[in-house]
Amino acid sequence: MSPGMIALLCVIGVFFLIIVFTGLFTVKQQTRAIVERLGKFKQICGPGLHFKVPIIDTISGRVTHRVRELEINVESKTADDVFVDLLIAVQFYIDENADAVKLAFYKLSNPEQQISSYVFDTVRALVPEMKVDNVFSEKDKIALAVKERLQDIMEEFGYTILQSLVNDIQPDQKVKEAMNHVNASARLKEAARNEAEAKKIRTIAEAEAEARAKELQGVGIARQRLAIANGLKESVEACSEAGISPEEATKMVLLTQHYDTVTAVGANNKATVMMLPYSPDGMSQVGDQIMHALLATQDASGNGTQKTPPRQQQA
Repeated sequence: MSPGMIALLCVIGVFFLIIVFTGLFTVKQQTRAIVERLGKFKQICGPGLHFKVPIIDTISGRVTHRVRELEINVESKTADDVFVDLLIAVQFYIDENADAVKLAFYKLSNPEQQISSYVFDTVRALVPEMKVDNVFSEKDKIALAVKERLQDIMEEFGYTILQSLVNDIQPDQKVKEAMNHVNASARLKEAARNEAEAKKIRTIAEAEAEARAKELQGVGIARQRLAIANGLKESVEACSEAGISPEEATKMVLLTQHYDTVTAVGANNKATVMMLPYSPDGMSQVGDQIMHALLATQDASGNGTQKTPPRQQQA
């Protein structure tokens, strides 16, 4: 083989390699490549290794099938003349069928701007019919209206609307402060009502406890007095059996109780000084006074008349 032929074969080989390497291309997963031949649509290539004719065929673009999210901040006025800012998030993707890919690539040059325009139009047509409180409570209604509107329109361009969300609602700062003040006032009112109810329950419980304590105290005093009366009765009866007259026996028992009382008072460190007549005549007078008081009490509870003490009758 002549040198000229060898050189020609080398040139042909190099040219073939250039054609092969410049014609090969790959497409990633979840992506489609748009191939045009001399400026005219030729085919859509899926993920993998592909070949195109150099110079004649070109890759005019690639389309992803991944879900994308577009956030749009819309300002609108409510029915009660309050301006609110709504943050709308739209999730969308391109379907994998060839028709959707072709429409998405050739129909729209800026799909994000197209989606934003329809979101603005939908929100500003719906929010002005709501009061500011209803905007918060019916945000799902707003999101659904945006999704339905976009779904009907964007299908014509090969796009599928996955979800529409109202991520944030921000009213005017003064309106927000007023709403917080109203909410705080309502909570303070509820707290005051609960506190008043708790105080009422505590007062009733304390009153019932005090009444019960006084009832039990009265029962205890009555039993104590009954026990004292029975003890005095038994003491008088014992003295009578020993030959002491009932009057003297009663006086002696009462004086004994008097001595016990004085002893108890003296045993108390905080007791005040007591001046008592402890001469024989003085003690006799004390006994007469005790008897007089008992008889007067008995007469007052009986017929309302007061008897004269025995010593005064003798006088």
